[in-house]
Amino acid sequence: MPRSPVPLAETAPPDGTTLHTLLRRYDIPGEPLSCEPLAQGLLNRGYRLATTRGRYFLKHHLDGDRAAIARQHRVTLRLDALGLPVAPPVADTGGRTVTVIDGRCWALHPWIDGQHRDGGELTHTQSARLGALLGLVHTCLEEVIDPRTPAPRAPHAPDEAGADPAHTFALIDRLLALARARRGHDAFDELAVHRLVERRELLERHAHRRPAAAAVPATGWVHGDFHPLNLLYRDAEPAAIVDWDRLGVQPRAEEAVRAAAIFFVRPGGTLELTKVRGYARAYRRTTGAGPAELAAAAHRVWWERLNDFWMLRWRYQLGDRRADHQFPAAAALAVWWTREYDAVREAFAG
Repeated sequence: MPRSPVPLAETAPPDGTTLHTLLRRYDIPGEPLSCEPLAQGLLNRGYRLATTRGRYFLKHHLDGDRAAIARQHRVTLRLDALGLPVAPPVADTGGRTVTVIDGRCWALHPWIDGQHRDGGELTHTQSARLGALLGLVHTCLEEVIDPRTPAPRAPHAPDEAGADPAHTFALIDRLLALARARRGHDAFDELAVHRLVERRELLERHAHRRPAAAAVPATGWVHGDFHPLNLLYRDAEPAAIVDWDRLGVQPRAEEAVRAAAIFFVRPGGTLELTKVRGYARAYRRTTGAGPAELAAAAHRVWWERLNDFWMLRWRYQLGDRRADHQFPAAAALAVWWTREYDAVREAFAG
């Protein structure tokens, strides 16, 4: 999950001058009619752009790394050629897919009609298809990316899979002090204090289960942020996998486990294990990953969840509350997963 929030001020749509400058670089978009901010994610800024010739998704790449953005675009174009549901960028008259105006990086994509669906909205068959789709993403990335390409760790990748409990205990103490001292102490703060104390006790009991440094599942190129808000459905079928900003190298099976823990979490913080089982089996069939690889990944992601407090860090250390609504279920899941460790492991590896 993200660690560095984007300032809310960055949500303002581009002005008319910027839009006209941008669209003049393309052959097909026409004249702008409207540019509406979409429901914002935590890191990306996107807009529904209507022109005299159609609708587009306009993306403002806030990190501004033009080379990395262009690499992502090349990969999605190759995946599109293989038949994966993606929304590759529109090229301008010079064949470029990244436009820089006043130091800001923009990209234009075709508009994809569709809906986001979490795991609760998916049937068991659709859940299995989701696992197969992610498996296909991983195998196709291996096919389309030149093996000589430098393989950085995926940007913003979670770093708690091998976290030292001593560091986590220190962080818990800092967050507890901030939560208890906050002026206007409310129900969220009470829940945060409860979960922080509870998590410290869990870590004290399970510190000996920290994953070994050498026990890393097979790595490879991954999407990096595969979750319901980055997958659009049209009727029963996936229409587009979007937001490839975190394309990079990670343990592949960890992405599969991490995605399942987002798709299939219930509001109370439990996982729909029957759907997880079908999803994981389809992923393994598609990639050839064995049960041991998924079991190791499940263990590392469980440990990651025990040590991860990014939502509380945003609230108490950065003053940003945009992730507050995710905290109750995520915090409850860490506790439930610890209690049901064997059942969760079996769902991924069985």
